[in-house]
Amino acid sequence: MTQHIDIAVNLLSPSLIDKCGDIIEQAAKQHVSPLIVIGSELDESRQAITLCEQYPSQLFCTTGVHPHYASQWTDASADTLKQLAKQSQVVAIGECGLDYNRDFSPRDKQRQAFCAQLEIACELQMPVYMHCRDAHDDFIAIVNQYRSDLPNAVLHCFTGTKAELDACLAENLYIGITGWICDERRGQALADLVKYIPNNRIMAETDAPYLLPRSMRPKPKSSKNLPQYLPYIVESMAKLRSQDYTELAQHCYQNSRVFFNLPSTISGKK
Repeated sequence: MTQHIDIAVNLLSPSLIDKCGDIIEQAAKQHVSPLIVIGSELDESRQAITLCEQYPSQLFCTTGVHPHYASQWTDASADTLKQLAKQSQVVAIGECGLDYNRDFSPRDKQRQAFCAQLEIACELQMPVYMHCRDAHDDFIAIVNQYRSDLPNAVLHCFTGTKAELDACLAENLYIGITGWICDERRGQALADLVKYIPNNRIMAETDAPYLLPRSMRPKPKSSKNLPQYLPYIVESMAKLRSQDYTELAQHCYQNSRVFFNLPSTISGKK
């Protein structure tokens, strides 16, 4: 049986939360379990913990402040995040990082919130779950300041260049790959780069409900991406890497399990 862990599910999204039980069940039928629920700001992080409590062993979560919400970061945010991160359901600090593509928060605020969360990850010795879009130079410079004290770090939904990939791998980062590689309009560059990610650094994610793989056939009736589609992404990655599907799936699963410090035996049942 080929097992998968989806390292990025925005399960608290309005388009998913009302059917979360069914989503978890359908994913488990495809051997995608557990799911990592993303906390993108502090209130959502609290909600993620509560949701995980309802589905022990099937859901784990991150707690953090996404760069889109960096303007909300205050001195009190650090203490709040530390308390949330101590809950047993929490397996990483994040989603944190930089996003200069949309600039929903001023860039100086983004850098401030990112550094503060990396400091917390170092203090608590927890892995960090990171975001970077159109901000590579500042991102990698900040990561470099903290990397030696971080137990583990992943850049999720990587969409950068070969030079940026090399810089991330030089920092010993894990690389999260989404269905972006299945998008013939904008994913071709990433599709060409997937083969350069070492077996011990690659992880798979849907980033549901976003980034539905465009090449899926038959195409799902809904445009929403779901964790149950993760095997399709892994299969696409394997083809691009000229690698056996089962072998790649095992690498992704093991990397994810070790990264998030998940139990070696994980039940897919509630």
